[in-house]
Amino acid sequence: MDRRNFLRVVGATGALVAISPSTISGRLYASNGLYESYERVQLLNADGVAIKLADLKKETNYIFQYPYIGTPTMLLDLEESTAKDVRLKSDDGEEYIWKGGVGKDRTVVAYSAICSHQLAHPTPDDSFLQYVQKDKKTMACDHGGVVVCSSHLSSFEAKEGCKNISGPASSPLAAVVLEIADDDTIYAVGVLGGDKFHEYFKAYKPEFKKYYGNARQAKKKVTKSATMVELTQYTKEIIQY
Repeated sequence: MDRRNFLRVVGATGALVAISPSTISGRLYASNGLYESYERVQLLNADGVAIKLADLKKETNYIFQYPYIGTPTMLLDLEESTAKDVRLKSDDGEEYIWKGGVGKDRTVVAYSAICSHQLAHPTPDDSFLQYVQKDKKTMACDHGGVVVCSSHLSSFEAKEGCKNISGPASSPLAAVVLEIADDDTIYAVGVLGGDKFHEYFKAYKPEFKKYYGNARQAKKKVTKSATMVELTQYTKEIIQY
């Protein structure tokens, strides 16, 4: 089992402590770090077949729902290896360590696809939030290889825990922690950093009725498996400036 994406937190002495996400139940606070454990969920394609790392296309936006039925997550297989042990800080000042990507070359990452600024996110109708390939630029950032929210032109460094690097967003996107099984299949196991789920569920009640029937259904936790598709299959329109 590849568990390089362990949570690492800052201990009282300043040392880094490695913890396996699968051993944690509930919410963990360790000095200045935090991690929220959710059910271990396997990623499947639209035909219900388990997705393997080898199936992923480079620099392609993938979307699946996690940890709730109504909360979209973005998965990426980047062109280059990610940084290691990146120190980040949430909106409320809590520091945490993002260990890096998973897979042989540490290129596979996942992030909550809810912007930390004003909660823009992909829907079946449109998406203002997406990863921009290395060779492209946008109004939000003068280089590619970043996640961009075109709603208010914030950008986030995909190789460094999606830390905020430009625009009004003042904190990173929350990271979804991945585990890779011995057969190369992919599992989501928890969320690291400052998530925006509470504000999100409060702000988008009409949307939840449209897409999920009601807010209660959108708030249900994903169990066992989640279907993952490319963003172009998930949404009708990708909006990018």
